[in-house]
Amino acid sequence: MHRIGIRVRIPAIVGAVTLALIWSLASNHQVIAITGPQAPDRTLSVMTYNIHHGEGADGLLDLQRVADIIRGAGADVVALQEVDRHWSGRSACMDQAEWLAKELDMHYVYAANLDRDPGECSPSRSQYGTAILSRYPILESRNTLLPRPEGGEQRGLLEVLINVRGVHVRIYNTHLQHDSQVERTAQVEAIVEHMGDIDSPTILMGDLNASPDDPELTPLYAVLRDGWVESGNGPGYTYSSDDPYTRIDYIFISQDIQVRDINVIMNDQTAAASDHLPVLANLLLPGTAVGGGR
Repeated sequence: MHRIGIRVRIPAIVGAVTLALIWSLASNHQVIAITGPQAPDRTLSVMTYNIHHGEGADGLLDLQRVADIIRGAGADVVALQEVDRHWSGRSACMDQAEWLAKELDMHYVYAANLDRDPGECSPSRSQYGTAILSRYPILESRNTLLPRPEGGEQRGLLEVLINVRGVHVRIYNTHLQHDSQVERTAQVEAIVEHMGDIDSPTILMGDLNASPDDPELTPLYAVLRDGWVESGNGPGYTYSSDDPYTRIDYIFISQDIQVRDINVIMNDQTAAASDHLPVLANLLLPGTAVGGGR
């Protein structure tokens, strides 16, 4: 008996089958979408921190403690509230946002919600407001003043667009009125209206001076997710730092962002450095948003 050897060239057969399939689909007017591999998700750590102009629960002015806490947490983006710029002797006439940015080697934007003629820190104007520090480039920024129907302290919404390795992320920082639900309600409504249709990665952080169940926050829950509800453990109390009893500092995220973990940083250092505790969240930004933005 003679053995008959048959050689099969697999690549040729696979190629022929592939061509036949393409021809069959094309003849039936079907379109084949050929796409490249999806970009991996991007990690991003964010922090919100009311720094009480650098004055700690112990009454001492020490901005270095705030810088050390941010550095130790490894935050990529930090939303700061109660930040002085040449305000008065209470903060040694410092430009606190600039000092922190230089100390931490980060980009920064400052927003003055109170802006007064020079006082004891003359010739510089006396300013008080919020700031955002970022390890990633800040592409644009603006501050929008919020309503105060009862004549309370002027509050604002600081907004930046940053580029996180190809993903454009819109980040908001705010500090709502502390002693008026009427004003907080108006301010939340203005924030939601300002954000509009959220169609790209978006993060809202800040001291909202309201508990999670307070009705003035309801419009926010309709458009964003509360990071603590997603992944936090325990009540998440952030105020006061030396004896926390309520949660008023928040990190809200859009639907396309994942929360890996979120924590209130509570230790001897944070208990002393301010009257609030900082909140740190580790997030995943969608790789599908690479190259996007609005």
